[in-house]
Amino acid sequence: MKFLTNEKLTIVGAAGMIGSNMAQTAMMLGLTPNICLYDVYEPGLKGVVAEMNHCAFEGANITYTTDPAVAFKDAKYIISSGGAPRKEGMTREDLLKGNCQIAEDFGKNVKTYCPDVKHVVVIFNPADLTGLVVLLHSGLKPEQVTTLAALDSTRLQTALAEAFGVQQCKVTGAKTYGGHGEAMAVFASHVKIDGKPLAEMGLSAEKFAEIKHNTIQGGSNIIKLRGRSSFQSPAYNAVKMIEAAMGGEPFTWPAGTYVNNEKFQNVMMAMPTVIDATGVHYTNPEGTTEELADLQASYEHLCKMRDEIITLGIIPAVADWKKANPNL
Repeated sequence: MKFLTNEKLTIVGAAGMIGSNMAQTAMMLGLTPNICLYDVYEPGLKGVVAEMNHCAFEGANITYTTDPAVAFKDAKYIISSGGAPRKEGMTREDLLKGNCQIAEDFGKNVKTYCPDVKHVVVIFNPADLTGLVVLLHSGLKPEQVTTLAALDSTRLQTALAEAFGVQQCKVTGAKTYGGHGEAMAVFASHVKIDGKPLAEMGLSAEKFAEIKHNTIQGGSNIIKLRGRSSFQSPAYNAVKMIEAAMGGEPFTWPAGTYVNNEKFQNVMMAMPTVIDATGVHYTNPEGTTEELADLQASYEHLCKMRDEIITLGIIPAVADWKKANPNL
């Protein structure tokens, strides 16, 4: 089997449904033979390793551990789903304090055991905040840390494809930016349906409002349908993100990235991004006045949550960020 690289990929939270799906997807895509599965829940972790071994992937060198020192040592790429999952009735923001504390430990482990890591993808919620915490405590450069945001855009694409009865790939330009939560900003002004601008498709305001609602509540709907938080789609998108960082096909769906420019300061948020072997690169979104106003509101919501974790002592005051991470 041919692999993209031989460098070590560590999957954090590997005993969970997202983590185990990431492990299998990474092997199926041939990212690297050297995958280390890390979780604090040893029985579940052993079960995942047994399943992976039963797949009999050619050339695989799958290891596992409950020791972060072993898991992170020499890791060049890391994906972490190692937070508490969302349950029915919960928003992503409800997970704020506990998962940000987990993110703090994660960032410190990166700094201690693998400061030469090349790229880290954080996918446990609220990802905009957990990713920011990891960036601050890891000491990494902003382009080295990304968070999962693509699902909101793929859910918008799905809803539009269903509304017009077309194959999903025929819907282009469907993007959401800002927060990966209830306050996300839905951008549809650049959408095309099989090459035709959405504005020319006769979509009623009521129908678009329904599509927008279904996009924002896409994760909640899966919890209602399956009795658990989504795992297949976040696992796949996260692995595609790390594949791009490894030098594979660039990842062009929106990713959460650290932003500090003339419009948005000191937040992790979804932007128009490209992830490649040099890291993540972003541009400012272009949209209608209404879309940009929604983005501003989403940014302000992220600032409030950021300030909350500052108050909790999980991250320092913004003025002290440079001391915590000289790369900021």
